[in-house]
Amino acid sequence: MYVVTNRIKMKKGFAEKMAPNFTRPGALQEMEGFVKVEATITQNLEEHDELNVNMYWENLESFEAWKSSDAFKQSHKRPEENSNEPPKESPMLGSELVIAKVASTIEATPKKQA
Repeated sequence: MYVVTNRIKMKKGFAEKMAPNFTRPGALQEMEGFVKVEATITQNLEEHDELNVNMYWENLESFEAWKSSDAFKQSHKRPEENSNEPPKESPMLGSELVIAKVASTIEATPKKQA
């Protein structure tokens, strides 16, 4: 299994607002090899927020298929700007993609019934 993390540096106060956008139900859930996605927020940063979007995949081929899919393009499309309004400034300051292979795991032991 692989974890693909998009570390998104954001303006202060935006990570909490943006996190639910990455865990909405949609086409991602139907992708071959997709396991789950989590959105986490790094704690105790002073100058900016950091939103980490962790996507779990059975294999890298499935992740690559997602990246090149129409569903990916649609989910990353910026909303159409209303021509009567000035363009909205993005809260994103930058991002880094990190791909990691899961090498070892452990899970909680089930509690025994009394």
